[in-house]
Amino acid sequence: FFFSSKVKRDISRFKMMQTFSVRASPLVGSAYFANSRALRPRARVAVRAAETVSEEGFEMMRKGVKVAADETVLTPRFYTTDFDEMADLFDLDKNPNLRMDELEAMLNEFRRDYNQTHFVRNDTFKAAADKITGPTRKIFVEFLERSCTAEFSGFLLYKELGRRLKDSNPVVAEIFTLLSRDEARHAGFINKALSDFNLALDLGFLTKNRTYTFFRPKFIVYATYLSEKIGYWRYISIYRHLQRNPDNQLYPMFEYFENWCQDESRHGDFLAAILKARPELLNDFQARMWSRFFCLSVYITMYLNDHQRSAFYESLGMNTTQFNQHVIIETNRTTERIFPEVPDVEHPEFFNILDRMVKCNDKIVEIGKSDAPDFVKTLQRLPSIMGIVSGCFALFFGPQKRVGSSDVEAEMAMEY
Repeated sequence: FFFSSKVKRDISRFKMMQTFSVRASPLVGSAYFANSRALRPRARVAVRAAETVSEEGFEMMRKGVKVAADETVLTPRFYTTDFDEMADLFDLDKNPNLRMDELEAMLNEFRRDYNQTHFVRNDTFKAAADKITGPTRKIFVEFLERSCTAEFSGFLLYKELGRRLKDSNPVVAEIFTLLSRDEARHAGFINKALSDFNLALDLGFLTKNRTYTFFRPKFIVYATYLSEKIGYWRYISIYRHLQRNPDNQLYPMFEYFENWCQDESRHGDFLAAILKARPELLNDFQARMWSRFFCLSVYITMYLNDHQRSAFYESLGMNTTQFNQHVIIETNRTTERIFPEVPDVEHPEFFNILDRMVKCNDKIVEIGKSDAPDFVKTLQRLPSIMGIVSGCFALFFGPQKRVGSSDVEAEMAMEY
């Protein structure tokens, strides 16, 4: 009962999809499910086709259904991986020494489904949405859309992993399936919240038309671990702020964040257990470099994205910069427990560099809104783009912290 009938149809449509092989795209870092017409990228003109425009200025696919926001470097992405390689990583026949004790204990935790009855709406939702007007209403809708897209992306990935790993490792497969249960519940809850603003997302359309970014299995684990843990710190930080400042509680969904964020934390703990079950994913030079890379990718994306939409956090009475810095510091401290190396985000220069990148990004956005010809805009953007690129390099080669799980290090010391 957690979904509207529309979301139920969209979810069931995905469950009926067949297995698709993965074909690497010539573009670095992206791939598509090549054997499916449904998942091949459509021409943008088809995706952007709109019949009407809402009162807030959003393009509409049809009555009550919003056109999805354009995909950019900063928007939530849909991910795919080499499912056969992932199955091999956790195949019990091929890896008889695979550590399963912690994973089996976690399976029992997920089966308990602590939030089964948590996401139940009440009459205050629609009434609160009707009171949100003007520019604040628009930024609320944009926040809900980004959140719903991110949660639904997790559902699609985890659901397919659960299905594809069923034969090689039933325990890991069932946990991924239960993760997809949680993500579907979150996405359905947010999509229902959008209906309070007289809008919705066509999740089935997103499934078929979104570009799928390809990561190898170990990169998927790094990226999703960070996504879940930073999601926890974002949700709990917003919740605690609004508990201290109830006058800024503009919409009742935020009251659900305390229990909601525990789902995110449990998901992250499972992915940490996945890494500890395969300690070779954490113990070499490449692992340190990739850990550093994914930390910075997640932190930079969030920092630029949130500052581009600081009006949302200001509507909740929050300081965007302080909120982001708190979330990054806490996420990094959590990540130190498992990743072999993380950036030193508490070094004085770290956030100074990020703030300079924010100014560059603001300039790029400003240029994009001008009436200049496209080739002129491209030339005008170049200095700011180079500023962001140089900032990324400065952070990657800046101060780092060698950290990591003590039990993983102990195990590797015994092996070598």
